[in-house]
Amino acid sequence: MIATLRRYGLILALFAAGTTGLSGFVYTLTKPAIEQQAAEQQKALFAQILPPGMYDNDMIAECYLVTDPMLGNNLPHRLYVARKNGEPVAAVLESTAPDGYSGAIQLLVAADFNQTVLGSRVTEHKETPGLGDKIDTRISDWITTLSDKHVDSAADQHWAVKKDGGDFDQFTGATITPRAVVNAVRKTAVYIQTLPPQLTELPHCGAE
Repeated sequence: MIATLRRYGLILALFAAGTTGLSGFVYTLTKPAIEQQAAEQQKALFAQILPPGMYDNDMIAECYLVTDPMLGNNLPHRLYVARKNGEPVAAVLESTAPDGYSGAIQLLVAADFNQTVLGSRVTEHKETPGLGDKIDTRISDWITTLSDKHVDSAADQHWAVKKDGGDFDQFTGATITPRAVVNAVRKTAVYIQTLPPQLTELPHCGAE
């Protein structure tokens, strides 16, 4: 009986080791393809919010980590720098709107270094279908109305929904969601302007 149990135990151990080894082998084979696909998807998203002719560097390769409460929390956010002829001209930065109706809203914001928002996209949210989800380009083009707009300061009164005296439409029955996005994009654009002097000191994304 004991010998049989030992034999079965050995078989199970060998099976587990083999399965683990096979999984690792498959991961090693597929990792480059997965990373390449992720990079292509990221570039496609960048193209939606940043004119490709504006820069000539590989933004995916020039990725840094920044942490500041203006970005919605105290977690590291990825920053991608756009350069033209070696000079920084704009940036794409992950940001968070912490005060969405159903929780935090994750954003990608592109802006130049003169506080002009070039484009923005929501990358993750839990807002109510049929109401707050209009921030998603699959549902509505509302977020494109924030593009090519200058931000005077973090307190720019134009950068608010119309219900709060600003320039941007809110949604019928849902003001909290667009308000959160507008506020987050405004703050992110202002923060991006402060970045050029810091670029040589920021940790690279490989430091994660």
